Amino acid sequence: MTNVGNDRISAMHWRGRRPLPAVNWTAALLAVLLGLSGVPLRSEAQSLCETCEVFAGSGTTYHFWGDTGGVIVPVTVTWGSGRYEVGYFRMSTEQVLRSRVLAHPYNGLSVARRWELFEIGPVRMYFGFGLSGKSESDNLSVTRWDFASQLGLRFPWPGNRIITELTVRHWSNGGVRLPNHGQDFATLTFKINTGWVGVPRTDQIAADLPRALRSAQFASGDRP
Repeated sequence: MTNVGNDRISAMHWRGRRPLPAVNWTAALLAVLLGLSGVPLRSEAQSLCETCEVFAGSGTTYHFWGDTGGVIVPVTVTWGSGRYEVGYFRMSTEQVLRSRVLAHPYNGLSVARRWELFEIGPVRMYFGFGLSGKSESDNLSVTRWDFASQLGLRFPWPGNRIITELTVRHWSNGGVRLPNHGQDFATLTFKINTGWVGVPRTDQIAADLPRALRSAQFASGDRP
């Protein structure tokens, strides 16, 4: 069979195939991160979200303790008394060190398991480790998949209406591929206890208890 005949058969073969569906890389990344993190998923979503805490704030980037000028918009969700965290990080500006562009703006996701190191009064110090992914590679890390480590402080404001987390974070591939300088950044996030989401059942009972007692006293007072 001639080459022309082979080319015709190959063309007919590929025309008969359906095109591969487009991949939603953001959804796939989040699914893989959750699966690899060992997060204990429950069948009841409501019970899982009883301890959900949503944090938002701002952050900045640095490298070897030098300011690189990166502005970050972080949104994180923790649950299990802060033991687990999923975060979205928008690196919204370029990172520049000594006139060298280290990274352009990109989107990042991370998932981590956190452990409490110590607690002094209302202040808790924690360490976390997990995985991270980003929308593009750069001079800080040639890979899009990296290890994610963090060290932070968690403390409430007076009245426990606002909770603050100050966290130093580092993403790198552990030297699997070079360059691997690592993404260094710090975030300051706040959680406001509005009661809309993430209210544990025990807190709901505590909040309803005075009302129930008042109702019982009122009912007993009406008896002859």
